Amino acid sequence: MPAIVLIGAQWGDEGKGKVTDLLGGQVGYVVRYQGGNNAGHTVITPDGEKYALHLLPSGVLTPGCTPVIGNGVVIDPKVLIEEIDGLAERGVSCDLLLISADAHLIMPHHRALDRVVERYLGSSRIGTTGRGIGPTYGDKVARTGIRVQDLLDPGILQEKLELVLREKNQILVKVYNRKAIDVAAVVEEYLGYAERLRPYIADTRLVLAEALESGETVLLEGAQATLLDVDHGTYPFVTSSNPTSGGACVGSGIPPTRISQVIGVIKAYTTRVGAGPFPTELFDENGQHLLKVGGEYGTTTGRERRCGWFDAVVGRYAVRVNGITDLVVTKLDVLSGMEKVPICVGYEVDGHRVDQMPMTQTAFHHAKPVYEELPGWWEDISKARTFDELPVNAQRYVERIEELCGTRVSVIGVGPGREENVIRHSLF
Repeated sequence: MPAIVLIGAQWGDEGKGKVTDLLGGQVGYVVRYQGGNNAGHTVITPDGEKYALHLLPSGVLTPGCTPVIGNGVVIDPKVLIEEIDGLAERGVSCDLLLISADAHLIMPHHRALDRVVERYLGSSRIGTTGRGIGPTYGDKVARTGIRVQDLLDPGILQEKLELVLREKNQILVKVYNRKAIDVAAVVEEYLGYAERLRPYIADTRLVLAEALESGETVLLEGAQATLLDVDHGTYPFVTSSNPTSGGACVGSGIPPTRISQVIGVIKAYTTRVGAGPFPTELFDENGQHLLKVGGEYGTTTGRERRCGWFDAVVGRYAVRVNGITDLVVTKLDVLSGMEKVPICVGYEVDGHRVDQMPMTQTAFHHAKPVYEELPGWWEDISKARTFDELPVNAQRYVERIEELCGTRVSVIGVGPGREENVIRHSLF
């Protein structure tokens, strides 16, 4: 069977967890393929239980589904164990969890450097979560990283840590005037994590290849989103990995010829967390409405999200870069009760109209949105389950998103609940 990629089509927080959970009963494996505990998915189950997941794939909440943490993820083992234990306390088993032996570990020096460098940058800071994600990916590329498999060999773990801390402690002490990190203490701490995580560690590339060969459906789930991709996002205000569909292959070991479908999740408006350009950002009562009614606070950090109108330029770009075959528009219900609902259809950059993403960071930073106003609707749409049950103006809004982005809208979220969706086209 082919694999399916699920990605965010804006700056993240679009509701990917809900969609993964919606598909969960028909999927044998859900694979998290990049990112770390700097992002999260909020999932509400049919019985009304709310779960905030940070490292674990959303499929962990679906009985019989195998959740997989792929090689492209960076793992803070303490956070992962806390998440596993937290779910166990609520009666959710993680017995089927698999962790790639090749995933990289977030170490204490990564967290320390992330926080101190961000503080040092002051007003020029990127807006990281301080959880050590960027430094871990940096060490991965520099080939000085420590991987999950190193937990299984105490000698290798100590040797690698001594080597890397020889440099990192010099930076922490002599550049930033911080305490050095003790090798022995870290080795002892991480060998404790090894005992807890050992049963889950596997050659996940092989497991997934065998699953596909045996006819299982594999869902590849990214954290963050398209505009936060280190290559294709609004650099440098991005994450340190590739949340786009191409990253799904690299971060899981599944070849591109196995992928048959790319589902993009996009909000009916736009949000982002952290610093960086945001052409449609609102600073008025409309922005406050989206923040409060949409509950726009980070799953992992609790930070307020910046809110703005729907940006079709971003939508078109995401469809093109990812090869999106189906869009899922979430939180349409948040727009209910607004007299007018603008959509950004293009930008004005230095007096010129552009309809595609500007090539340079400078141009994007100076882009001014060109809006098209659509009439709003007042009705409560949370009970709608078919497209015809939506108010006419809500239907037209969705159809305009479809036209502007250039691919079909298959599912529309009309509330936070698992069942609060309008299905226009099956995702299978």
